[in-house]
Amino acid sequence: MDKQISIDLLNKAVADELQAVHQYMYFHFHLADQGFAPLAALFKRIAVQEMGHVEGLAERILFLKGDVKMELRGPVEQITEAEQMVARAAEMEQESAAEYNQWALACSANADAASKQIFEGLVGDEESHYDIFDKQLDHIKRFGPNYLALQSFEEAVNINAGAAEA
Repeated sequence: MDKQISIDLLNKAVADELQAVHQYMYFHFHLADQGFAPLAALFKRIAVQEMGHVEGLAERILFLKGDVKMELRGPVEQITEAEQMVARAAEMEQESAAEYNQWALACSANADAASKQIFEGLVGDEESHYDIFDKQLDHIKRFGPNYLALQSFEEAVNINAGAAEA
């Protein structure tokens, strides 16, 4: 096994996951500001899951005696429209799943079964995230502004319920 091959692939995945964390938190902030609390919470929850991916990847890199490169793949995209955010997130998850499938094969060819298993696990998680975002995108397309309005309404109900309890 050539450890450097695995370390390089794992670091590419770290960059991918960090990019997702930053992008999803950006989306979270803007959706929360727009009053779309449930959708904002979804992005925050998935960003936290992506942080867990970074941790697992970093642990493997360090086990292989490599150094974890905490770099992003690029700048955070300045998207502020809810439908566009969800569409971009779904696209990001699809891209990651495809790359991780390829990297799992590369690790297998490099006789690194443990890194291969990490990538295979990531594929499942990314496909699950894609499914979540794809369903949200479908709801937005099918129900249009009504779907987003219901999210705003839910936040208002929660705020009013909190005020009534005080």
